[in-house]
Amino acid sequence: MTPDPDISQLTLDDPARFINRELSWLSFNERVLDEAYNLRHPALERLRFLSISASNLDEFMMVRVAGLKGMVRAGLTKASQEGMTPSQQLRAINEQMAQLVLRQHNGWQMLQQGLREEGIEVVDPMDLDAADATWLETYFLEQVFPVLTPLAIDPAHPFPFIPNLGMAMCLSMTGPKKGSQLDGLIPFPTQMRRFVRLPGEAIRFILLEELIGLHLERLFPGMAVNEVGFCRVIRDSDVEIEEEAEDLVREFESALKRRRLGSVIHLTVSRGMSDAMRDFLVAQLGVDPDEVFQTGDLLGLVDTNELIVRDRPDLVFKPYIARFPQRIRDHGGDIFAAIAAKDMVVHHPYESFDVVVDFLRQAARDPDVVAIKQTLYRTSEGSPIVAALIEAAEAGKNVTALVELKARFDELANIGFAKDMERAGVHVVFGFIEYKTHAKATLILRREAGQLRSYVHFGTGNYHPVTAKVYTDLAFFTTDPELARDAARAFNFMTGYAEPEEMESLAMAPQTMRSTLMALIEQEAANARAGKPSGIWAKMNSLVDGGIIDALYAASNDGVPIDLVVRGICCLRPGLPGMSENIRVKSIVGRFLEHSRIVAFANGQELPSRHAKVYISSADWMPRNLNRRVELMVPVTNRTVHRQILNQIMIANLKDARQSWILAPDGLYHRVVADQDAFSAHEYFMTNPSLSGRGSALKKQRTPRLVLKDGEVLRTPPEMVTAGR
Repeated sequence: MTPDPDISQLTLDDPARFINRELSWLSFNERVLDEAYNLRHPALERLRFLSISASNLDEFMMVRVAGLKGMVRAGLTKASQEGMTPSQQLRAINEQMAQLVLRQHNGWQMLQQGLREEGIEVVDPMDLDAADATWLETYFLEQVFPVLTPLAIDPAHPFPFIPNLGMAMCLSMTGPKKGSQLDGLIPFPTQMRRFVRLPGEAIRFILLEELIGLHLERLFPGMAVNEVGFCRVIRDSDVEIEEEAEDLVREFESALKRRRLGSVIHLTVSRGMSDAMRDFLVAQLGVDPDEVFQTGDLLGLVDTNELIVRDRPDLVFKPYIARFPQRIRDHGGDIFAAIAAKDMVVHHPYESFDVVVDFLRQAARDPDVVAIKQTLYRTSEGSPIVAALIEAAEAGKNVTALVELKARFDELANIGFAKDMERAGVHVVFGFIEYKTHAKATLILRREAGQLRSYVHFGTGNYHPVTAKVYTDLAFFTTDPELARDAARAFNFMTGYAEPEEMESLAMAPQTMRSTLMALIEQEAANARAGKPSGIWAKMNSLVDGGIIDALYAASNDGVPIDLVVRGICCLRPGLPGMSENIRVKSIVGRFLEHSRIVAFANGQELPSRHAKVYISSADWMPRNLNRRVELMVPVTNRTVHRQILNQIMIANLKDARQSWILAPDGLYHRVVADQDAFSAHEYFMTNPSLSGRGSALKKQRTPRLVLKDGEVLRTPPEMVTAGR
């Protein structure tokens, strides 16, 4: 990441006190890419990180960059919170993105060499022997040729539509008639694999475009090929919904059809493409010259994940099998009995997501359960969660599912399973047009001893059994009457727009979460001013909201020590004298994707303390989460769960040195370079998956301070660092 201009004279009313959101995101993706260079990871896992960074960048272009370009086209010049106009942001993004893309392609070259040494190779067509050529010809004729559509481009044959993320082979040819010229295009079918594996014991692949190139005479017989190039397009893929839409489902189905027709906002062309061919593509696709980028030898690096072969388990992370909580085993597998005995928290992916699935399955089959209410933001294809809700409805239970149609890129899937549930008798509600329903909650009502008892699940992550294997999240189960009543009020708001006058324990966005957070931060500042112990520990995915950041700056100036674990975007500048000198920010990027949201306030005692106020949440500290989404922030008062979250999870994250990066005031991240024995939060929880709340090796340990001084990360003992990009 390019460092920001001089920040030594920043004041609390200067827009530059914030880091630009888009540049911070690019910096996060650079940290993801850095794992492709991390020699501690197995070779195929390094390749996976490269593919993830490419996929991340595609989505960033489709949504964030497309949005900024739309603002520029509309003539909007309003500056963002750090003082940059849309056009200024685009220039800065292009500069930083160019460095990122170059490093991605350098990483691909490096990884190819490493994979070759491990016996996995993407072969050059010139290295094929006769047997390979024979097999490939058969494969091409049987599996590829019937699917391809070679297209001539002339006045009678207009340039075809290339879908979002679509690739095509571009050709300049000479016909059999003297001097006749023809432009051709071969769109790549999106269903075909990009890397074709060759037969034999050796693990060898050939690129689809190389395979097609070997057989061009079958696609354009009698034509002499003068030039071959490749292009890949990214289109504007954001979806805007009119607030007055009468039928939200129909409106979304229509919007999703429009998405594939979005304007091209990024065109990548292969290295060495002639100016004539490039100009031809620019004219045909209607893109601006500054939206065209030449890149390395391989377009669409996201497809490299196809090289992660199953027959080389030695080149991926050792399989990790999540543990099923002992508490539930002790109750014979009866989840309701385990929750009724005491509140409990399950830490994914170290503890199995099957607990959440079984919670719903048991409810579906329990004759004493009378009603189930659940939010669904994202879930998996063939979701066992959806199956359990359908089973419960078919068993005659009252089942309500709040399905969010505006979960970006999952809208179509959500419409599909919503219809399946409706057919089974589930009451499906599609929430608000003006808000996204991002809260993660399940309320189950069970008749016990003639009374209804509520069992509630609050989560920090989605009801998605696939991502739950790689995302760190918390599942909190409780029968606390106050939380249960609040959960009922929240569902009434989400299904019937019945806005609760007051919550007993929960904070809910967009109503009270912002004001609750601001009051809690101010209370810590007041404690510091009064000479009492104070402190804030928080963990989240993104920190963007200017109001929250300014409140943290003010608390820092009052003497509140603040430690933040922010995986992705962070617009706060830590460590600046007179503004944020008491704030430290770190990011953890590794095998698992840090996703849980936790915040702890010292409450007059030194952290960690049983007197601290601890919350878990579905929300990051971003304007969209606090203003335009339905989110929940849940207080944790049960002493065992409180201790597990504060003394184990938070301390482990703050203590991590193996996969950590420290944010400097100038917006650059510095990786903590530690030896193999340095503490890793991920490895700690893989080794100690059960949050027993007692006997923890971390229980009495204070977190080390990882701070920046003169551009170096210092801790005890000192550790070396590398400058972050």
